[in-house]
Amino acid sequence: MLSLTLPSCGTAASSPTVRSSALAQWHPAVGVHGVVDLSTPRRDGQVTVAANGRLELLRGGALVSFARGPSRYIASPGDEPYIALSSGRRLPRLGCSFGEDVIYALKLGARAGVVAVDARGRASRFVDLPSGGVLTGITFDTTGRFGGRLLVIANSARAMSVFAIDCQRRVAPLTSSAPKAEGGIAVAPRSFGAFAGDLIAPDENSGRIYAIAPNGAAKLLAVSDLPHGGDVGVESLGFVPRGLPTGWTALVADRGTPGNPHPGDDAILGLRSAALRPEGVQSGDLLVASEGGAQTEVIRCGRQCVVRHLADGPSHAHVEGHIVFARGP
Repeated sequence: MLSLTLPSCGTAASSPTVRSSALAQWHPAVGVHGVVDLSTPRRDGQVTVAANGRLELLRGGALVSFARGPSRYIASPGDEPYIALSSGRRLPRLGCSFGEDVIYALKLGARAGVVAVDARGRASRFVDLPSGGVLTGITFDTTGRFGGRLLVIANSARAMSVFAIDCQRRVAPLTSSAPKAEGGIAVAPRSFGAFAGDLIAPDENSGRIYAIAPNGAAKLLAVSDLPHGGDVGVESLGFVPRGLPTGWTALVADRGTPGNPHPGDDAILGLRSAALRPEGVQSGDLLVASEGGAQTEVIRCGRQCVVRHLADGPSHAHVEGHIVFARGP
């Protein structure tokens, strides 16, 4: 196993790494043209799939059309409109909620912001966001440290901004000077040591993984030992949910990208729980995957953070968005 230990203050270690020849393997689970992101499962177990500018539902290994009625959802097929699913949790302080099983999707390009798509597939504009950056990630605060708000990141030429959006559609900028990041972002569970409740965001260009606190302060959580660079380094991540029941699978988007050194498969990749258990993966662990080749590390943080190389994917895989867990193919 590849192993790298970091002090809990976030200072990168310089110790050498060791790699085992026995690694778990991602496998193509479902073919999906233009797939860029996946949501956590809805209450009915279905996963929302963002692909080719549309939304679909993944049900029992098959795709079902979604959000295609009169109030349909549509995005540019060439964009990366990452998505996040609301649990419907009520925020007592504000007297509102985001709505159960509502998908929130990045709206890129002119008049950037967030689009909401309810459980019946009806889309509407949720908020506009300040111009001057490219939206590169979206997730929900599930711990309450960010007030249960929707979190969105945006990269400018030199730095990253973080916005927190509440269920009354109020937008609060948390920072405009965080290190740049992109892709699957997530809030760490309370079991994640010194970084519990922080927003975790990866930078493919440097291989660095950052933790951003509610006050906007950024710390270095880990440095991936995987190859890094544009369209190569760590971009996707997700936390293992409570329990890892038999029959559950980690899923990630493998987007077809013709002409790229990693041209992708136009598929959802799967990594079964049966492959994770022998490697000691536990609830609350963080999985991070490289955009090129789906090389995957598992990170566990207590007093220190330990990083291990866990799995590889097809060498030509082109991974995007979040790693999610669902009963699946």
